[in-house]
Parts: sequence; structure tokens; C-alpha cells
Amino acid sequence: MGTGSSKKRENSHEEGEEEEEEKEDHSGGQLYVSLKMENYLKKGELIPHVYGSVPLVGSWDSSKALAMERESTSMWELSFVVPPNHETLEFKFVLKPKYSNSPCIDEEGPNRFLTGGTLQGDARLAIFKFSNSSDEVFEYHVCIKADRVSPFDLAASWRAYQGNLEPSTVRGIPDVTMNAAPPGENGSTSSLELDLEHYVVPAPVTSANSGLVYAANLAATPRSITHGGTFSSNETSHRTSHSNKALGVSVDQSAHKKEMEVIIPDPSRLFPNSNTVELKSVGTSSPLQKQEGHKGLFVDRGVGSPRLAKSPSETTFATDVALESEPKNAMPAAAGAVAAAAIADQMLGPKEDRHLAIVLVGLPARGKTFTSAKLTRYLRWLGHETKHFNVGKYRRLKHGATLAADFFRADNPEGVEARNEVAALAMDDMIAWMQEGGQVGIFDATNSSRSRRNMLMKMAEGKCKIIFLETLCTDERIIERNIRLKIQQSPDYADVADFEAGLQDFKNRLANYEKVYEPVEEGSYIKMIDMASGQGGQIQVNNISGYLPGRIVFFLVNTHLTPRPILLTRHGESRDNVRGRIGGDTALSEAGELYMKKLANFVEKRLKSERTASIWTSTLQRTILTAGPIVGFPKIQWRALDEINAGVCDGMTYEEIKKNMPEEYESRKKDKLRYRYPRGESYLDVIQRLEPVIIELERQRAPVVVISHQAVLRALYAYFADRPLKEIPHIEVPLHTIIEIQMGVTGVQEKRYKLMD
Repeated sequence: MGTGSSKKRENSHEEGEEEEEEKEDHSGGQLYVSLKMENYLKKGELIPHVYGSVPLVGSWDSSKALAMERESTSMWELSFVVPPNHETLEFKFVLKPKYSNSPCIDEEGPNRFLTGGTLQGDARLAIFKFSNSSDEVFEYHVCIKADRVSPFDLAASWRAYQGNLEPSTVRGIPDVTMNAAPPGENGSTSSLELDLEHYVVPAPVTSANSGLVYAANLAATPRSITHGGTFSSNETSHRTSHSNKALGVSVDQSAHKKEMEVIIPDPSRLFPNSNTVELKSVGTSSPLQKQEGHKGLFVDRGVGSPRLAKSPSETTFATDVALESEPKNAMPAAAGAVAAAAIADQMLGPKEDRHLAIVLVGLPARGKTFTSAKLTRYLRWLGHETKHFNVGKYRRLKHGATLAADFFRADNPEGVEARNEVAALAMDDMIAWMQEGGQVGIFDATNSSRSRRNMLMKMAEGKCKIIFLETLCTDERIIERNIRLKIQQSPDYADVADFEAGLQDFKNRLANYEKVYEPVEEGSYIKMIDMASGQGGQIQVNNISGYLPGRIVFFLVNTHLTPRPILLTRHGESRDNVRGRIGGDTALSEAGELYMKKLANFVEKRLKSERTASIWTSTLQRTILTAGPIVGFPKIQWRALDEINAGVCDGMTYEEIKKNMPEEYESRKKDKLRYRYPRGESYLDVIQRLEPVIIELERQRAPVVVISHQAVLRALYAYFADRPLKEIPHIEVPLHTIIEIQMGVTGVQEKRYKLMD
């Protein structure tokens, strides 16, 4: 049945983090064993169980015995797969209640031995004596069935079980996923004392604490900066002349405009019935419904994804690339439909459409830098080579951070020339980066005059496509809040001791920009109007076409700045976790059931004032069971949150894969990000199917608790933490730990709670 209890339960394999050490193997196959007890007459609430040595159970403690399942009125069965190097089993039968440890009646006689599928000795009867009933004796016929089977047949049987949710037979092989206990009673969690701060553990060094860092400082560093921290004189003189020349360029604005307005209403005014959940990402609403006894909404986003077909030119779609040598081209790393649509845009569109420049426009304190960082994070996560270029960072490195408001006056020619110069430097860097393989550049600056935007369009002509992204805000409260955050976070005011003096200087700077501000009316553009309030807003789109621009618009429609926490956690430990088997759909272990209760207690205390929060799970029973005791919040099941599909390897241990499928084992070890299980998925496939989940998480204004699986949570966490794609398969997401992601105007911050060892 498994490898017994493990000292590494915290990191139990689901889509495993590390490969176990190779063990000695002498058999060269897998043994499927079925233990049956016939003519069993049920004695009260007593049910036949099996307990014994590794790997059958791993303990001679009868309280940990495995329950046999009823196959018919007179027969009970326990099925399992024996690891190739553990074909000698020692065990005994025992009668006991299914959900308690007493009374417990062992069978008479010595222990049983099963070697190579053969039951040693002549004992074919199981004899039980009931001392409290005048030495009453019961005899039951024991039947052993053992077959040598391939991992593919076992996987096929497993998939059939998942599809039918009942024992099945595939290719003559009985289902191997028996012994899934039905959900137990929720029970009261009031006895579980929980001090939230007591469970806080340090987050990884590379965690999502970007909220503690000014977003502009995370942008690209100028290429022409020297080791001493200043721009080289040659680069400066060259780009100054380029800047001055570009300023004199005029752009034909007579092109016909195709304008569309998208109104974003306040979601709180929609669907007043509390039993309805709006799914804005797909434009539909569905009533809450019960499924298998669990109240919740089932969202079918699909699991599988098509393989990326290769063209006659192998180099165009090559994906088997070592992590150390990332491909430097415009093709996104994402798989399936995502990559196909993006590549189609590149092949069918003009040459400059292969590279996209999102040029921010807006007055200071309108959320441009925050929007830039958020959009950069989203596009990187989808697999598009994206980089954030902040002109303010260039200005600070060249001219220093302590510049008075007069530097930003439109009637200050030296200031205007200096600001255009650093803008040209940043634009040159972005274009050079694109020519080396970059795909999407985010150009972050005010760009508040038509002449500045004309300069940028002239520089980009024939090299990249420009889309202006203008952020407009009319809410004075939000503007004042953003100004104060700017004084607290921006390096421009790091050395200003007097907060009020800094505040007044920034307002003077803002007034200088307001005098000459010219809204975008040229080219392709997206206007975000009052989207920061969290109470709805408008998005205006002009001359936008293509796959990637469309994805960007869709993302911006659903994003906002409302602070709220998102809690990520794996399900409680499952029986397959204990056995070291990947995938599957087993119930929770004893430790998993304890975590189930502790999690409910935690959520109740952490979100006690957040009654609009929701609980999201996958469609697999171990996440649904983990969410079971949580009351007072709607529960939504997402098929997109199901664990990575291990295909024919589902239900196997990594040791079994290494033994029986060595080529697959080595391929996965070489590149876990792109490796796709036979008839299964890769991490890139998981990212693709999780995009609707990300959009919905961005759209939510209330807290969300996501109970899912290791590979899925690695991908979700990488999005919030802005981790590179190649790191996703190695991110630490331990069992029985809650990762709290705090989203708000200051960025993304992380906190971890470890509820159990």
C-alpha cells in the first residue's frame, strides 16, 4: 500500500519536490495484490482490517490498520501494489470498528507471510475468538490474488476510478484505489487553541515582499551605467543628440479612430441574491449548488491542454532546452493555445508587431508604476519575456534623487532637455533589449506631452509596436493617498527629513505637470479611468488588435487596488502522501484530518470580520475534505485547481517511475518546467489553465482561501512573488502551512503560518 509513515511528511510527494534515493531492486516488476475475506458475517460494527510491516501498513499498531472495503454482501477486499523491492510482506487480520480503535480482535495464530504473491503456509482461514461471548469462534475464508502488471495498466485503472468515482476494472485489473474512507464528521474545533502569531514562520528569502521595496527600483537598470554609478560620457552625448533630433519629429494623426468604451460597474450592485456568484472572467453567473454533499459552485475550466505542434522549422518551436541556456527569441515559453495565439500574431502581423512597447501616460501619483509592475508580473508569468523600464530610475541615476520641483517646470529648458534625454536613454535600452529577444517592454514615465510621445513613436518606428496606457483618476482622496505613499516610498524623498516639506514639493511638481498635460488622442491606446477606486470605472480602447494586446486589456479590466489577503494552502496530508505516490484522489490521513480542523479554526479567527470571503478548492476529494469543516463562507470548486495531471504515472512513486520508465524519469529530471508526463501535463500546461484563476483572484475584492495542490500552488505563488518560470517546479510549498499573500496599493507582501509539524 505504501512506504509507511515517513519522517518527511511535511514534504510528502504530490508532484514531488525531490527524488528519493535509489533503493536496491531485485524483482524487476510491479505486483498487484488483492486480499479477500469471504463468507464474512458482520459482527456488530466490527469491520475486517489488515495491519503489519512495511510496506503494507508500516506499523503493527492495530489503531493504524487499513480497513477492508465491502465488495459484496459476503466478501471484503483490500487491494494494493507492492513495490518491487518489498515483495515479502508480514501481516495479520484484525476486526475493529472503522472509525475507532476499540474493541479490537486479532485473528488467531502466527503472522502471515506473503512472498512474491504466494501466501506461505497452509492457513487459508482467518479465525477470531470473542472472549466475551462464551469463547464464540468465527472462521472466514481468506483468498489471495496476485498479478504482475505494468504501470500503464495500473494508471488506466486509476483514471477509470477518477472518472466513475467507484471501483472499476480496466484491462482485467481491479481498481487499486480502494480504502478511501468516507468523509468523517466535522466535529467541533473549539478545543483547538490557535494563537495566530504563534504559528508565524519566516518566509523564504526570495518571497513576495516587494511591497517593502519601491516598485520603480525593481525596474531595469540602465545598460550604459558605469561601475562608478554614472552614465558613460559617450553614451550620454550620443543619446542627447538622438533625443534632440527626435523632438523635432511630427507624427501624422489623421488615422481613423476606432474607439470602444468598456464600462466596469460596481460588482456589489450585481446579483443581489447571496446564493449567486458572478464569474466576470467568463461573463456568466451560476447559482450555488450541492455536489457530493458539499455546498459550492463547480467551475469547469478544464485540465488538459493540447501539445504545441512543431512547424517544419524545428528551431521555431523547440522546447527541449536546458534551463541554463534559455532561448533568446520572441516566442513565449507558455504552451498550447497561449503560445499558438501569440505566435500567430507574430507571424501574420508586421515585423514591428513582434515586439510590443506599453508606454505609460499620466500625471504623477496616478498608479503608473504600480500598474507597470503588476502588468510586468502577469506577462512574465504567462511566459512572455517582459521588462519594466522606469524613466525616473534613469533620472535619479544620472541627475540625482534630490531635484526640486522647478526641475519639472515646462518653461525650464535645461530641465526639459534633461528629462527628454533620460527618456531617450531608457527607450534606446528597451529597443536594444527587444532586439536581443525581449518581447514586451513596459515604459514607465509621465509622458504627459504630445511632443514626448511623438519622440517615442519615432524612435520605435519599424522596431516595435507602441500602445499607450493612460491612467486617469478624478478621486481626490485616492490622489492624496498616493501622494503620501510616494513621499514615504520614493527615493526622490528618501533624504527629506521633513515630511510636510516633501509633500509640498511634490504637490508643486504635480502642478507643473498639470499645466502642460495633454491626454492621449493619438495612435493605439488604452485609457484606465478611475479604476483605482475599487468601485468600478471605465476602460477606453482605441485601435487595439492582436492576441497579446487583447490579453492585456482583459487583465486591466479585472485588476484593482483594493487591499485584501489571499490565503494559499495545500490540502491536509493524504493517504497517497504517506505512501509517496503522486496524483491520485485518496482521502486524508490521520494527520490530514487534524490539519483539516486546525485550518477551519485558523480561517474562522483570521477572517472573522470578512464574511464576504470565499473558499476555493479543486475537484479532488482531499481538498474538498480539507475545506469541509470551514463554515460560514461559500465554497467554489475549480477543475483548473486540480493537481498536475501525471498521466500514465498517476498513482506511482518516483522510485517506480525510475525503475520502469527510466527515460521519462531522466527527461523530467533534466527540465521539470517543460517536461510533460505521458498523456499528462507539464508545469507550463498548468500555468496556462490557471490563467482564469489568476484573473478571478485579481478581480476579487474580498479575501480568498485557495486549498489546492503542490504543483498548482507553486504556479500561483510564483505569480504573486514574481518568480521566474524556471524556478516554479522547485518552489517550497510545504504541507500544513498557510501562505498569506497581502495585495494592496503598496504591492504584494507575504506571511506564513505553520499549523503543524
